[in-house]
Amino acid sequence: MDTKFHGVGVAIVTPFNTDQSIDFDGFGRVIRHVSEGGVRYIVLQGTTGESPTVTKQEKKQLLEYLKENNPKNLPIVFGVGGNVTSDVVAGMNDIDFNGVDAILSVCPYYNKPGKRGVIEHFTRVADASPVPVILYNIPFRTGINMSAETICELAQHPNIIGVKEASCVIEQCMEIARDKPDDFLLISGDDVQAVPIISIGGVGVMSVIANAFPTKFSGIIEAALQGDFRFAQKELGHFLRIDPLLYEEGNPVGVKNIMDILGLISNEVRLPLMKASDDLSERQKAVLQRDGLLELVA
Repeated sequence: MDTKFHGVGVAIVTPFNTDQSIDFDGFGRVIRHVSEGGVRYIVLQGTTGESPTVTKQEKKQLLEYLKENNPKNLPIVFGVGGNVTSDVVAGMNDIDFNGVDAILSVCPYYNKPGKRGVIEHFTRVADASPVPVILYNIPFRTGINMSAETICELAQHPNIIGVKEASCVIEQCMEIARDKPDDFLLISGDDVQAVPIISIGGVGVMSVIANAFPTKFSGIIEAALQGDFRFAQKELGHFLRIDPLLYEEGNPVGVKNIMDILGLISNEVRLPLMKASDDLSERQKAVLQRDGLLELVA
């Protein structure tokens, strides 16, 4: 089995300047930070990268910057998805896939297709993609849940290699693990469920918190992959109080604010998201101090 996408993949943030332009210097700092912290691959332009408010031209610029500033030559997963199948397929013609190892493609959102529509959508995306496809199931955002049955049916396509599973329903993850092909990748889309999902056959996580704490979180996931679940779950406990504060005011508002506290980037986001409130920021600082997380980057 190809282990390129085992372990921690970081769903990397897109830093912004105060004028809302992309902060490429900050982006470079984040790339170095996560690379030195031991993440296995970088996921560019997922939800945590604020893909809905980043223009097509900016996406190209971010991809080119990452290709040229990838000190450990980490594999790159590029977000390519949408709810208009023809646009997703046609849009691939504008992407330079050289240096891209896979795409992450979200389940079509808002128009809420049925099973047949989901399967046809991803079949056409996978047929058109020059690189492997990782499905992204996140019902909280898309309005529909891709069932284990649907995911495992799509897993039969030779160019669909895995799923980022963010339903947060452990029984569904167990069904996928039971019924999927042996080489199909079950990847957690939720940081705090990563260790349990690895215990039932998952291979890692596409992580938000690894933007801020890559070394600590990578160590936890590597321990789980080695079968040391007691250590991994105990260490994961350090993140249980901070995790909900990442999403309380929208993702990536929370993790960007923590990265601002750590001095990595500013906490700027694009509307309709707003920078973290003073109340959230103070509660984050209290939890970070209480759980010793600030010491990880001191």
